[in-house]
Amino acid sequence: MKQSEAIQGTEKEFLNEFHKLCYSRSSWQVWADLMTAIACSISNVADRSPEHYESREKEYAQCIERLGSVEIPAKMLAIIVEALERNPEQDFLGEMYMQLNLGNHWKGQFFTPYCVCKMMSEITCEDVDSHIEKQGYLSICDPACGAGATLIAAANTMKKCKHNFQNHVVFVAQDIDRITGMMCYIQLSLLGCAGYVCIANTITNPLTGHVLFPNEKEGQELWYMPMFQNQIWTWRRLFQSMGGLGGTATTEKTVEKEHFYMFFDFDKKEEAYGNR
Repeated sequence: MKQSEAIQGTEKEFLNEFHKLCYSRSSWQVWADLMTAIACSISNVADRSPEHYESREKEYAQCIERLGSVEIPAKMLAIIVEALERNPEQDFLGEMYMQLNLGNHWKGQFFTPYCVCKMMSEITCEDVDSHIEKQGYLSICDPACGAGATLIAAANTMKKCKHNFQNHVVFVAQDIDRITGMMCYIQLSLLGCAGYVCIANTITNPLTGHVLFPNEKEGQELWYMPMFQNQIWTWRRLFQSMGGLGGTATTEKTVEKEHFYMFFDFDKKEEAYGNR
């Protein structure tokens, strides 16, 4: 690639490439296909389970066909990677989503600004080292994740602790909106976080099971981040399934009850959703 064509990871680059895809389709349709194609390509690198791999491979091919070719989507993925590499302290896709006015397309979404998320994470995640030392890891949940700004902020805050967050923190996200959930999945995966995103209504269809073994129920989609498949987390799940610390893999209590909460008590989730 020529120096003049080198990817800088800027919002302008991303928007210029995005608009090239919108010549015959709405921006919302293009965005949905783009996020789905990128999410499926990341998922199928590490998650080869039959219930996920085949359907996502098929969906990827369909999205690329509607987008015209793989060339521009691949370049846009490279722009996202470069943007987060240069500045991990941002919600890049959430910002692009808002700039394109896609949040108001039909759901009236408005994402929490990253600076607010950063402040909340710094206030809440003060004593993470002691939590990790007690059981080897901790989990952080955002039950209305949007594009993942709160969890991105948490990951960046975790970098300041003495434990490597990639090996000691499970990031769990859930959202009713499939596309924004995929946006969260993409960004957390690219930032090297371990965990998963659940697409489902948090209030009527919450995650259940042990945090290391979430149950994928009817009406839910689980997207496992590649880092959650590494050797450390694989061994941790193995020991847990053998009846190690913290119970067994078949524990049927709600997953959120296992979490070190960041932003609000889950017993008040209905109030929180009402004020979303």
